[in-house]
Amino acid sequence: MPAPTPSSKPVSIIILGGGQRGVVYADYAVAHPDLVQVVAVADPRPLRRKLFARRHRLDNEHLFNDWEDVAKLPRFADAVAICTLDKLHAPMVSAFSKLGYHILCEKPMATSIPDCINMVREIETGRTEAGSPLVFGVGHVLRYSPYNQAIKDVIDSGVLGDIVNIQHIEPVGNEHFVHSFVRGNWRSETETTFALMAKCCHDLDIVSFYLSGRKPVQVSSFGSLSLFKPSRKPKEAGDAKRCLECPAEEDCVWSAKKVYLEKHQGSGKQHTNWAVHVVNAEEINEETVTEALKTGPYGVCAFEAGNDVVDHQVVNVEYEDGVTAAITMSAFTEAECNRGTVIHGTRGELIGDMETFTVFDFLSRTKKHHVPKAGVGLHGGGDFGLAEAFVSAVHNDDQSKLGVTPDDVLNSHLVVFAAETARREKRVVDFASFKEAAMKA
Repeated sequence: MPAPTPSSKPVSIIILGGGQRGVVYADYAVAHPDLVQVVAVADPRPLRRKLFARRHRLDNEHLFNDWEDVAKLPRFADAVAICTLDKLHAPMVSAFSKLGYHILCEKPMATSIPDCINMVREIETGRTEAGSPLVFGVGHVLRYSPYNQAIKDVIDSGVLGDIVNIQHIEPVGNEHFVHSFVRGNWRSETETTFALMAKCCHDLDIVSFYLSGRKPVQVSSFGSLSLFKPSRKPKEAGDAKRCLECPAEEDCVWSAKKVYLEKHQGSGKQHTNWAVHVVNAEEINEETVTEALKTGPYGVCAFEAGNDVVDHQVVNVEYEDGVTAAITMSAFTEAECNRGTVIHGTRGELIGDMETFTVFDFLSRTKKHHVPKAGVGLHGGGDFGLAEAFVSAVHNDDQSKLGVTPDDVLNSHLVVFAAETARREKRVVDFASFKEAAMKA
C-alpha cells in the first residue's frame, strides 16, 4: 500500500497493540482530535482491529495483523505507541527507532537489563527524517497525574523541609491480582517478567520523582508467592481444575464465577470491569462469559493456574543523604491500585490516598487538606497526562516536555532490577556497583 506522508499537525500515531493500554492512549486522540490522530493499528485479534477501525475511522489498509508488517513499510506517521506484552517492547523499539518514529512505550520498557540499556542507546542514536532526536516516553504514568504533580509542588515549595522518609503502598487489589497475575497475561515470569517490574516499576519511579532523581545508594527487598499454588488449594476442591465445576467454589474468595459472572449477573450493566477482558467477542453477556470460563484461562482454579510471580513484596531503598523509602506491593487488598503515600520531612508530614492529601506543619501544628483537580482516565489522570506530555514533546521536538530523559527512565528501571536481585539473592545491593556492572555487561 502507498505510505501516507506524516503530517505535522495533528501528530499522527500508530497504535501497536489494541488492548487496554492501547485503547487508553488512543482515547486521548478521540478527546483531542486537533492535537493527535490515530492513523493505524496493529493487533492479531480481528475484534480489536474492528473496534479501532470503528472508533478511529481507519480503512482496511491501516489495520495490521502484526507489528512487523508496519515496520516493513516506510515511515508513515510521526509516532508509535507500543502497547504489546512486555517481551516485545525491546525488538519493537529497535525497529521503529531505526525508522525515525517518536516512541511512546508502555511500561516496563523491557524485561532484561541488556535490553533496557540497548533500548536507550538506540533511542539516543535514532533520528527523525528531519534529523531531530527521537522523543521517547515510557508508561510511568503516575508522575503525570494532577495529584502527583500537586504533591511534587508541595515538596518543592519547602513546606515539608528536607525529605527524610517515604512510605508508599501499591494495593493491587484481590480481583485485579487474580485476574492479571494468577490467571492472566502476567502470571509467568518466563512469558513476561517478574511482578515488581510488571506492576510496580512506576511506583519506584514515583518515589524518584518525589526526590527529584536523587540517586539510590542501597536496595533490599523481601517477598514471595505465598498463596496461589497447589499446596494451598482447599481440600474441599478435590481434583477440580475449573471454578465452574468446583464443589468448593461457593466459599472461595478467588472464584472466577464470583469475579466475572456473579457480579455481571447482578450489576445491571452490560459487563463488569474484568469480564470485558475475558470474552473475545463483541457481545459481553452471561452466555459468552460462561463459555469463556468453561474453556479459557480465566476459568481455571487460582491454585492450579501455574503462576510463578510473587503475590506480595516490599522494597527498601536508601538514597543519597540518608533518605529512605519503603515501597509495598500486595495482592491482598480491597483497594484496587489506589496507592497510599506518607512523606516524612523535617518540617512537616504529607499523607495522601491518590485523590487528596493532607500536609501537617510541625511548627504551627496545623493541617492543610489538598484536593487536586480530578484527572481524566486511569491512574488519577496519569494516562491522559502522559499522552498529553508525549504529544506536546512530539509537536515541539522537545524531550524535556516529558520531564525525563531516556537515561532517567533507565535508572528508574535499574532500581527495580536491583530490588529483584536483592530479593532473590537475599542480600543488600549496592546500587552504584550494580549499575556499573550492568553498563559493562
